[in-house]
Amino acid sequence: MEFLHPAGWPRAKGYSNGVAASGRTICVSGMIGWDADGVFQTDDFAGQVRQALANIVAVLEEGGARPEHIVRMTWYVVDKKEYLDAAREVGIAYRELIGKHYPAMSAVQVAALIEDRARVEIEVTAIVPE
Repeated sequence: MEFLHPAGWPRAKGYSNGVAASGRTICVSGMIGWDADGVFQTDDFAGQVRQALANIVAVLEEGGARPEHIVRMTWYVVDKKEYLDAAREVGIAYRELIGKHYPAMSAVQVAALIEDRARVEIEVTAIVPE
């Protein structure tokens, strides 16, 4: 896996500008903050992020991948301010579940998510080296 940072660009913080990798591709659909039974244990943004990331890790494991194989993440949030206000707690959860691995990443505020209680939805692409 090669992290791509063009010369002269400021260092990305919390993500990478690009990632090059080859191997087996695993695409994880948007994961939200409910548990394996489809039940929300919290309406707290950071709590839902933690659960969504745990769900992602579980799907990756099912495919023989680990968090360090993630090359791309897209975060859909219903409230930009809520996302920014929870940055510290989100960072803690991210490092505990994903580690110090920062793939190419986008975050987008959306009008709503399909599940009314969902505050965030995260999808990933992982590439497991051959």
